[in-house]
Amino acid sequence: MHNEFTAIIERDGEWYISYCPEIPGANGQGQTKEECLKSLSGAIKLILEDRREDALRGIPADADKELVTVV
Repeated sequence: MHNEFTAIIERDGEWYISYCPEIPGANGQGQTKEECLKSLSGAIKLILEDRREDALRGIPADADKELVTVV
C-alpha cells in the first residue's frame, strides 16, 4: 500500500522536528532531516495501524471484508 502525507519540518537548534497535519499526533525528530522524516514515517505507521485495529473491532463476523486501493 502506498500513501503520501505532508511533512512539516522545522529546525530547533541542532534538531529537526516534524509533524503531519493530516494525521493528528504524528510527530518526528532527528539530528538530520532524513532521521526526522524516518521518525515521522514510523509515527504515522503506528497511528494508522492502531486506528485500523480500533476500527475493525466489533465488525460482525458474517460481514464481508475486502481491501480497497486508493490511487
